[in-house]
Amino acid sequence: MNYPHIEELIGRHPELAGLAIDLEKVCNLIIEAYHNSSKVLVCGNGGSCSDAGHIVGELMKGFHKKRPLPLELKDRIVQFGSLDLANKLQTSLRAVDLTAMTALNTAVANDINPEYVFAQQVTGFADPGDVFIGISTSGNSKSVHFAAIAAKAAGAVLIGLTGSDGGIMQKCALYDEVVCVPESITYRIQEEHIAIYHAICATVEEAFFVE
Repeated sequence: MNYPHIEELIGRHPELAGLAIDLEKVCNLIIEAYHNSSKVLVCGNGGSCSDAGHIVGELMKGFHKKRPLPLELKDRIVQFGSLDLANKLQTSLRAVDLTAMTALNTAVANDINPEYVFAQQVTGFADPGDVFIGISTSGNSKSVHFAAIAAKAAGAVLIGLTGSDGGIMQKCALYDEVVCVPESITYRIQEEHIAIYHAICATVEEAFFVE
């Protein structure tokens, strides 16, 4: 397939040119998962927590493309009483923000171990063929690492988003693909991450929606 959003990203961020093949592979892994009716699970801490929510937001509703509901579903919604709802709801690419479940995460932190907050959710949500995206600017986040272990055990495909030397994420061999941006300062890594996942989300969306 074509990767115009990846090409456009590299044009704006030439320092990422060495990641083009990795980014194409990431897009392919996510697209394949969605073709197989699987889902995406995302987590990170601090600024990467916000990025996790941002990624899920781009996948769960329209990003660049219109995403009308399937006609059968629209007809059922109209049948149950709301034409406006049927016309305005959008088709989702299923994704779960593991950072957003405050009650569960604080319960796990309090009752089990704060480093296992995402791993506990993965044991409940992950199915074989799902995609787990772990975000860590250093690559050394323990909570993301333990979640990756749980995801791998569940049969998920693992994608890492990191920077600097990649830390544990780059070295542990759990991940199917690691995107390690060539920056060492945290906020600069995060700036590159935003541009990268926007390009990924746009590419994935175009594989399923054409308008």
